[in-house]
This record gives sequence, C-alpha cells and structure tokens, in this order.
Amino acid sequence: MVAYDDKSSLLPMRLKYGARLGLAELIAQQLVRFLDDVPSDALIIPVPLHRLRLWSRGFNQAVLIGRALSAHSGLVMRTDILIRKKATPPLRSMSAKQRSNIVRNAFSLSRDGECGLKEKAVVLVDDVYTTGSTANACAETLKKSGVSSVMVFCWARVLKDDEQS
Repeated sequence: MVAYDDKSSLLPMRLKYGARLGLAELIAQQLVRFLDDVPSDALIIPVPLHRLRLWSRGFNQAVLIGRALSAHSGLVMRTDILIRKKATPPLRSMSAKQRSNIVRNAFSLSRDGECGLKEKAVVLVDDVYTTGSTANACAETLKKSGVSSVMVFCWARVLKDDEQS
C-alpha cells in the first residue's frame, strides 16, 4: 500500500474513470507481496458496487484487482457473498462522518454469504482506503457471518495530516 497523493492517485483514477483496465494487474502485482501472512484458504472478496453504478461504469475496479490478485496467489475470489444493497453517492468530497453515515447499512450478505464463512479469513479488496468507512462497513457485515478476520488490501491509503511525514 502506498500513501495517496497526486502521483499515486493516478493509477486508481485512470483505472476507475479512464477504464484503463490493465492497471488492475499492476496494482495486484504490488499487493501480492503482502499475502505471505494470509491463510492459504482465505477468500478474496472485492468491495461491491451497487448495480446502478456497475451498469453505468461497466466494471468494478475492486473485482478486477481481486481477480488479478487471485490469479497471482491461488486464493479463491468470491463476488457472490457481499452485496451493496444501497446506492450511495460518490464519497469523494465527504467527511469521515458523512461517509460513515452514508455507507452504514449499505452492505449485506447474499444468501450464499450467510453460510460457509464461519472461521474463514477474508481479504477485502478495494482501490483506495480513504477514511475506512467503506472497509469498516464491509468488515462489520462479513463478521456477522462468522469470519475470523478481515484484512483490507488496497492500492493507496489517504493519510491524515498527523500521519504524514
């Protein structure tokens, strides 16, 4: 994971908004090195998009990154477990509190996700970790199914002012 700045933001922005789909492979190649401590039976679960956003964009960048990470690691990716049941506006310009309120209850488990996850480790994949609101909402939903751990894998993390050097 890298600090999100003007340069590191180019990859996820070009992937997400420029449809430069090959960048998902590049991101996954960088993330695979962090899988050493992940159990071999862990599941890769990408952060889902709401169906309306998926239809308008045409792809889910987290799924593309997760698919490439799965190919490099041999871990199984599941896109049928976690669903985004609530359409949310783009979170880009919102505060942490606003983001948290918006994504609260936005995710649920599919019928398939309601069983078979007990004691499983999950690698939750997204492109950018901003405030943690989306990852936390996803992790909370997954933990209700009995998963043992949720590890967040993303390309870049937005640092708070006091975390920057």
